[in-house]
Amino acid sequence: DTITKRNFLNSMLFLSCKDYPTKREMTLKAQDLYAATVNYNSRRLGNYFDTVYTLKVLNDKYTEEGNFKKCLSFFSSILLNPNVIDNALTENDFKVVYSRMKSNLESLEDDKARYATVRLLDEIDNGVVIFTAHGVSEKVKQKARAKNLIIVDATCEDVAKTHNIILEHIKNGDVIYIGKKNHPEAQGSCDLSDNVHLVSNIEDIDALNDLHNVLITNQTTMSILEIQTLIDHILKKYPDAKVVDEICNATRIRQQAIINLKDVDCLIVVGDPNSNNSLKLKEIAKNHIKKIYMVECANELEEEMFENVETIAITSGASTPTYLTEQVIQTIKEYDNTKVLKKDPIDIDQILD
Repeated sequence: DTITKRNFLNSMLFLSCKDYPTKREMTLKAQDLYAATVNYNSRRLGNYFDTVYTLKVLNDKYTEEGNFKKCLSFFSSILLNPNVIDNALTENDFKVVYSRMKSNLESLEDDKARYATVRLLDEIDNGVVIFTAHGVSEKVKQKARAKNLIIVDATCEDVAKTHNIILEHIKNGDVIYIGKKNHPEAQGSCDLSDNVHLVSNIEDIDALNDLHNVLITNQTTMSILEIQTLIDHILKKYPDAKVVDEICNATRIRQQAIINLKDVDCLIVVGDPNSNNSLKLKEIAKNHIKKIYMVECANELEEEMFENVETIAITSGASTPTYLTEQVIQTIKEYDNTKVLKKDPIDIDQILD
């Protein structure tokens, strides 16, 4: 019926489109092309849905001439090209919605500055600035204070601790920081001083020179196996270096638990595909588990995941809401008993509690 079709279309618009058949592919493409995230909000209005998409880009350069058109093209490929069979949805109501969305998208191009959703700190004159859990450098905080912005500092306690260690040590030496290039936590830490040197692999370590009184530390969400390999290599070059392992406890416990897993046929990682600590869990598991899947919620589970599987392990990224992990666990338990894979709605209020 009409309501069922509208429910279906609404879900498909969020989860996939023909150019990017899965939500994961959409997310990765957005990040790859525009360092962007695509957010979604929908509310039921009688028999209809009011669905709003927001594409947040890293800075204004993607709203300049040429890049802005590419950005809109990517956005419209999601909104106007759902991953459904041609002519499967023919209601006039859908056509009206399509035309409105296209009209609104085209109108953005006439006022680029107004619709630049994320601006650099230099361009903000008033309002609220939020420092994420990944942390920022002190110079960024000073600039925000100087402009009398309202500051919400959500820096993780573990990241703040690492920053304090770095700031203390650079008074009399150099810091080698093991982290992921272009990751916001690594950027925030390395921006603290020119004496903080980011390394992501052995080649980066070999390129270092003229360092003294070296301290080795790391991004809090790195793999415990990966950083040990890099630490060993650094110590060969700087044998007197001091090591301060800053992998956060929540990340360490999860990684160690996966390392200790035995006789498991399948591992489900509940987490954001853009989350470094979630990706590291999957990466560590590849050494001894054949079937590994990453899902953001229970609705991404598929029956094929459980074929020829007797024992399943479930873990989650350190920042994954407990509610989503528990929902995955309960969904798999119910499927084991009933052989029916339910797709229950996500309760946003439960995530925010």
